[in-house]
Amino acid sequence: MSTTLETPSPVTAAEPVAAPALPPLHLGRHTIDTPVVLAPMAGITNAPFRALCREHGAGVFVSEMVTSRALVERSSESLRLVQHEPGASPRSVQLYGVDPATVGAAVTLLVSEGLADHVDLNFGCPVAKVTRRGGGAALPWKTSLFAAVVRAAVRAADAASDADGVPVTVKMRTGVDPEHLTYLDAGRAAQDEGAAAVALHGRTAAQYYAGQADWSAIAALKEAVTSVPVLGNGDIFSADDALAMVAATGCDGVVVGRGCLGRPWLFADLAAAFSGSDARVRPGLDVVAQTLSRHAHLLVEHHGDETKGCRDIRKHVAWYLKGYAVGGGLRAALGLVESLAQLDDLLGRLDLDEPYPGEGAEGSRGRTSSTPRVHLPAGWLDDREPPAPGTEAGAMLARAELSISGG
Repeated sequence: MSTTLETPSPVTAAEPVAAPALPPLHLGRHTIDTPVVLAPMAGITNAPFRALCREHGAGVFVSEMVTSRALVERSSESLRLVQHEPGASPRSVQLYGVDPATVGAAVTLLVSEGLADHVDLNFGCPVAKVTRRGGGAALPWKTSLFAAVVRAAVRAADAASDADGVPVTVKMRTGVDPEHLTYLDAGRAAQDEGAAAVALHGRTAAQYYAGQADWSAIAALKEAVTSVPVLGNGDIFSADDALAMVAATGCDGVVVGRGCLGRPWLFADLAAAFSGSDARVRPGLDVVAQTLSRHAHLLVEHHGDETKGCRDIRKHVAWYLKGYAVGGGLRAALGLVESLAQLDDLLGRLDLDEPYPGEGAEGSRGRTSSTPRVHLPAGWLDDREPPAPGTEAGAMLARAELSISGG
């Protein structure tokens, strides 16, 4: 299979068939004509994947999560993660942090060194290594600490940028669990501290990715937060899902995560849907193979190492081939690919005349499990004030960013 194959063209309509579903999204100085955001996903939304998504559609394509402390310490991995694909605009970086001063310093670095046009703050990660030390989805429970982190980021962005500013946004979940919801308080606080938008995943940390996202929570947040855009996240696996979320919640845009795994053309569908068109991409297996090959070549170029790039593409194979009639032996071989030549040889063995399989290629993908319990510092839920430095919870919080590998 050729390494110079062009990006598959989406199926489009000549003209919109209805009025646009939403007006452009305004994030500070940025006007986003298609109000869609690619959610950061560790190990997935690197520059090659963002480039593929951007080629197919439009929106805001956010980096993988970067730890504030590691960035301030200029770790090589963190500096690699904040490098952007050619043509990226706005250049969006998601930061994770628990200490206002460190988060502020990280934002200052990003803005003053011209590494970001938009900064997103992660308060939604449900992973145990993050929440057990008070970070991610656990942090909004501590109301004053949450507000302080957002305030520090916004002030740092304002101080380090020119007159146009660099917007800071917030992404969060509904709370720790059904008994400890935080999203309304956090949404109001983010708005008051100067965040340019608030995005809500309609699940608690305890739900992880199981069950159904609570879109009614997004609607409630939209009613509570009135001066900045509210974005909805959760269970968007198609353009029609996005339109349904907007209709049900009144949100100002959508954030897409697992729905685009193995389907970068979902952003073409979303661009069409929000412009009022009913055109949708329905790729045959030939287009899927071409896109998978291109993704792998981009990864090799990104890593500067063919073996590393090919190992990186392995996790994407099952997502790309979901619903298509590909034998188990060939799927297994593609999932163990070691070189670009081997990959292209294996892709050439597919039935490239196979048409789009319909429902089998659609719907949920990626993680769907819940977590038995949310891991938190001792006594974290006892009250909503930050833990004192001498306590066990305070010690855990002080080490929160040390446990996050990579960026």
